[in-house]
Amino acid sequence: MHEEIGAHPTWNLPVLGSVHADTILTTWVAMAIAIAFFWWLGSSYKTNRVRKTQATFEGIIQFLADLAVGTLGPKGERFVPIFVGIFLFIWILNEFGVLFIKALGLPFGGSPTSDLNTTAAFALCVFFGIQFLAIRQSGIKAYAHLFKPYWFLFPINLIEEVARPVVLAMRLAFNILAGELLLFVIATIIVSNVTVGPLNISVLSSVAPIGIEFFNFLIGTIQAFVFTLLSIVYLSLATSEEH
Repeated sequence: MHEEIGAHPTWNLPVLGSVHADTILTTWVAMAIAIAFFWWLGSSYKTNRVRKTQATFEGIIQFLADLAVGTLGPKGERFVPIFVGIFLFIWILNEFGVLFIKALGLPFGGSPTSDLNTTAAFALCVFFGIQFLAIRQSGIKAYAHLFKPYWFLFPINLIEEVARPVVLAMRLAFNILAGELLLFVIATIIVSNVTVGPLNISVLSSVAPIGIEFFNFLIGTIQAFVFTLLSIVYLSLATSEEH
């Protein structure tokens, strides 16, 4: 089966125009799985028995809560559910690519976060949310830092501000895409029966996908954390008292 990197089946929707069908389908499937899983996890608290799954997720939530409060101060406590949601949802989307769903011929699969459209939407949501909170706290003074330490540095400071969602989107998308590209390259080598002298590279490469999938799993976890951490840092910079 021929697969073209970066190509997506599309839907033509009113107003929105052409959209990536597989990205949208995969995102909705991931959301449905996430909702079902967390509903099951929440229902498990009806009993007094503490499960390993509960302990694991409570540890994750506590870690992110400590990170948010430690960076933002006491005011960061109210944002903990948002950052937990960002981390877990992006993590689920990242790890969706570990599953070989597309190989089954289904109309969805892969990591939606390898599509720049998805990560750009997440980054813009974070960016505009932070701007809203900064303005609500300080009004127009929220942008006073753009003229510091000297007013003529305004263009550079503005570029730095606008670059934040770009960095968030591109860092996440390209790291996840790189993992999928690596797996695609190895799969191509395996099916191409490549030999170098007496060595059959295709046979030797047949065990590589196991290591690559483990690598992609780690990268997906790290990138979900980095996205969340940068969101916390950017919110801290926008709402700090000295801002």
